[in-house]
Amino acid sequence: MHPSEAQLRIMIDTIPALAWCNLPDGSNEFLNKRWHDYTGLSPEESGGSGWQTVIHPQDLPRMMEKWQEVLTSGEAGEVEARLRRHDGSFRWFLLRAEPLRDETGKIVRWYGTSTDIEDRRQAEQKLRQVLEEIRGSEINLRRVIDTIPTLAWCSLPDSSTEFLNKRWHDYTGLSPEESRGWGWQTAIHPQDLAQVMDKWREMLASGKAGELEARLRRHDGSFRWFLFRGEPLRDETGTIVRWYGTSTDIEDLKQAEEKLRQVLEELRGSEANLRRTIDTVPALVSSFWPDGSNECMNQRWRDYTGLPHEQSQGDGWQEPVHPDDLAALMNRWREALVSGEPGEIEARLRRHDGVYRWFFVRAEPLRDDTGNIVKWYATSTDIEDRKQAEEKLRRDERELRQITDAIPEMIVVHETDGTPIYANEPVLDYTEMTLDDVPRPDFRSGSVHPEDLERFNNEQHAGLVRGLPFEIELRARRKDGQYRWLLNRYKPYRDEQGRLTRWYSTGTDIEDRKRAEDRTRNENVALREEIDHASMFEEIVGSADAIRQVLEQVAKVAPTDSTVLISGETGTGKELLARAIHKRSKRASRAFIRVNCGAIASSLIASELFGHEKGAFTGAFQRRIGHFEAADGGTILLDEIGDLPMEMQSALLRVLQEEEFQRVGSSQSVSVDVRVLAATNSDLRSAVDAGKFREDLFYRLNVFPIRLPPLRERPEDIPLLLEYLVTRYAQKAGKKFRDITSKTLQLFRAYRWPGNIRELQNVIERAVVLCDGDTFSVDESWLRQESSPASGPVVPLVTTLEDRERQMIEEALGQSRGRISGPTGAAAKLGIPRQTLDRKILSLGIDKNQFKSH
Repeated sequence: MHPSEAQLRIMIDTIPALAWCNLPDGSNEFLNKRWHDYTGLSPEESGGSGWQTVIHPQDLPRMMEKWQEVLTSGEAGEVEARLRRHDGSFRWFLLRAEPLRDETGKIVRWYGTSTDIEDRRQAEQKLRQVLEEIRGSEINLRRVIDTIPTLAWCSLPDSSTEFLNKRWHDYTGLSPEESRGWGWQTAIHPQDLAQVMDKWREMLASGKAGELEARLRRHDGSFRWFLFRGEPLRDETGTIVRWYGTSTDIEDLKQAEEKLRQVLEELRGSEANLRRTIDTVPALVSSFWPDGSNECMNQRWRDYTGLPHEQSQGDGWQEPVHPDDLAALMNRWREALVSGEPGEIEARLRRHDGVYRWFFVRAEPLRDDTGNIVKWYATSTDIEDRKQAEEKLRRDERELRQITDAIPEMIVVHETDGTPIYANEPVLDYTEMTLDDVPRPDFRSGSVHPEDLERFNNEQHAGLVRGLPFEIELRARRKDGQYRWLLNRYKPYRDEQGRLTRWYSTGTDIEDRKRAEDRTRNENVALREEIDHASMFEEIVGSADAIRQVLEQVAKVAPTDSTVLISGETGTGKELLARAIHKRSKRASRAFIRVNCGAIASSLIASELFGHEKGAFTGAFQRRIGHFEAADGGTILLDEIGDLPMEMQSALLRVLQEEEFQRVGSSQSVSVDVRVLAATNSDLRSAVDAGKFREDLFYRLNVFPIRLPPLRERPEDIPLLLEYLVTRYAQKAGKKFRDITSKTLQLFRAYRWPGNIRELQNVIERAVVLCDGDTFSVDESWLRQESSPASGPVVPLVTTLEDRERQMIEEALGQSRGRISGPTGAAAKLGIPRQTLDRKILSLGIDKNQFKSH
């Protein structure tokens, strides 16, 4: 080829890159024809700052900031930005600028290119060609390898490392001594090292070139992804004498392309260098005259096909095209010649060794200033690997569909936004739809129950946004028109880079489970309503006769202002009963004050109950209102009244009699209207007899005595209490129990509960915390069995002869005057539940009424 300067300019305008030139101040001098063709802007429109209009608005500030930085520093620079194509679409480009200096080092021009990032592998192909051309010169090879913008290495046939170029050492920070042998492995990411070594052994065994991607540690400790490529060098006998390889930063793959542009700029006036460059570009390039006849093929084309220059002239270039693809390629070529528009097609080309590989062939016209076509340029890009990957993907997809169709679960594949794109056979059979119906909007809306559709859409949207596995329960219509409950589980699928590419969902029929849950829920609701309406008084749960008698007393005394003395063992709920009296009294809207008389120091109890004046004693820095004054108009509970010191009992008696008291340190009386409730777990009558409690105060407090029975005297209430407390503590813990094991219920019934309700609460709360499933159970070791104390002459009931059983029941009925339940009833004396005794009496034909007159 002998191109003139004009032809050189034409070829620069035709090279597959957008090139430009700016003056030293940054103002634009020219843009090549590729730039104008791509952007659709004329030279006049792109003059001055007009070229900025094709930069994406979101990228322009960053790009201009980088451009100013380059102009200021005078150093080469690059930036990635989106450029608008003539059809309005944007594509990412790598914009690279480099100064041209005169002999004094002064910048006389800025040259730049804008390169489509999707063609990044051209640089690596360029490197391999350069290495092939200068293989014979060790000095030049080392100089080039150390200079090229990529990490290069060489290994001997036995896989031992011969050298790593300077770029490699500069990047990793490892010296030649540190990286010698297998030391280079320390720069590979630990998670990637195994696959790198496996691939390297595979290449050594096969003797074939190979590549893979892995992370490489930079000298500052950070990791970046690299493309590792290795290729053997063989001698004339075909024996491998060296292995050469490159490690290319995937994020900066356009450096080699920039290198090519620099070579073109430096060698612009040289015809031989220009031809060498065209022959070196990593693509099969050919040129044709306007009528379609061949002008020439580049060296890459001849090397690949094995055809000499003369044989590829005329129609000879058609000979390597696969016979099955030639007709389609020629028809497409004629269409492009007629229309004058670029054209492209995929076809197979025969390699010099007779192997066919798939190529992507694209032809584009070159026009003169008048718009006439003066030449056609064509490139053929190897896409064999992509075609094989596509075919494998199709095979995998067919196999996957066969597998998913055989799975009894309903499986749906979704786009990242949730749009369904595929459903397996069970789904299609369930809905009586076809695969063509899957992408349609009514595939989902038409099958989901109308009452569930809005909730389903909201929950699905929220789950897709999170990007984590989730599940949704919904009703879906079957082909027979019936709706059944399904559990849809969604799981994201991500590619090797962690990008979300698909959602997979499985649908499981849970109709039977939902019905069982409904039945259980209804039973639980009914049981809770029974507890609430029949077995609860305020917060007191129970239906036993003993507790019912107590609640009847509370209902009668609550509306009055009578003083109530509540007695009972520790943990029976004395404070709870006092609160129930207050809530049912006319004072319910006023204060309820509880004072633990046994927890206050003797020296402070007067101040706590009645208050004190400022300066009344050391530390009394201000007036303090006592509990009685704070409870004015309401109710005060004096808990553990039996622990009140004797000196305070007279003061309390005065309050009960005269409804007034004096603060500590004051001589003035304070009148109060307070209802007094007292509680004790001790025997006050015995305390009076022992002189430890004032008799007159006892009678003042014992106006309306109420005794709370211990839990062992009301065993029939344990199932109700268990159900109520399990539900209560489960809600606090955020748990849900569907049932209670029968063994646990038996343990609770058999235990004597010395700590009464308080102990029961503690055991249940602890078990709720420890239970993992939806069934409530308790550790048997927590409830140590205790034998029931004997009551009178009656011994525990045993399953002996019928007459002995009858005799024992009649003795117990006689002692309890025919009463069955309660603390003094026959059931308690026999140590068996009331219901059991009722069944025994009925089966033995015993008349319990005959004992009521005894």
